[in-house]
Amino acid sequence: MIVDTHCHLYLVEFKNDINEVIKRAGDEGVTKFYLPAIDSTQIENMLLLETKFPGKCMAMMGLHPCSVKDNYLDELAIVKEWLTKRKFAAVGEIGLDFYWDKTFVMQQYEAFRLQIELSIAYKIPIVIHSRDAMQQCIDVVKEYRSGSVKGIFHCFGGTAENANEIIDAGFYLGIGGVLTYKKSGLAEVLEKIDLKHIVLETDSPYLTPVPFRGKRNESSYLKYIIEKLAEIKKIPVDEVATITTANAEKIFGL
Repeated sequence: MIVDTHCHLYLVEFKNDINEVIKRAGDEGVTKFYLPAIDSTQIENMLLLETKFPGKCMAMMGLHPCSVKDNYLDELAIVKEWLTKRKFAAVGEIGLDFYWDKTFVMQQYEAFRLQIELSIAYKIPIVIHSRDAMQQCIDVVKEYRSGSVKGIFHCFGGTAENANEIIDAGFYLGIGGVLTYKKSGLAEVLEKIDLKHIVLETDSPYLTPVPFRGKRNESSYLKYIIEKLAEIKKIPVDEVATITTANAEKIFGL
């Protein structure tokens, strides 16, 4: 069993062939799919996909930092309400994104902290989005060390020093297609990081690995991430799959 810990398979990009996407993933051994929330506009589609593939697709609940706008308090109220209704795999994806727009920086921080506190209250992990805000996200997480916060730094692309800070805080590194990009420098960083700190993800439909870069990503492409990790670590692909799956089981309590 291989776990895709981060994939947006409920988006419109998969509307016409989701059955085939899930089957292709299964043919490659990928049997669990964790669905990060974005905002209230996508909750219905996300939950419908979870219902369609019970035991395979697991929904998270949260407000993406890029969706923190003028109405962020209303969006956070929706997140809170859903968390009272049922169990979710995690609070996510949440965090900070200073790449596109810095209009709502303070509101992003407020939303991030509030959602971390929700994860503590409901005893579920968090999944962190950090773009142009890696150290800032690490620093916020450190504020909650006494609160037993755990989770994943999704799409990790930082330095070895960043990685060690994240690991010391009790978090896993989410590794996906960026690992296969020659200029990313991620392979050199992960040479120094034990596999016991890594989980696999695609972020489908985004960040497609080589050799399909530029096309739509999907969960079956995790095999290219596994192959690259096996090459870096000089171990069999089966060992990479086994270790990273065990890590996913630990974080999500499978």
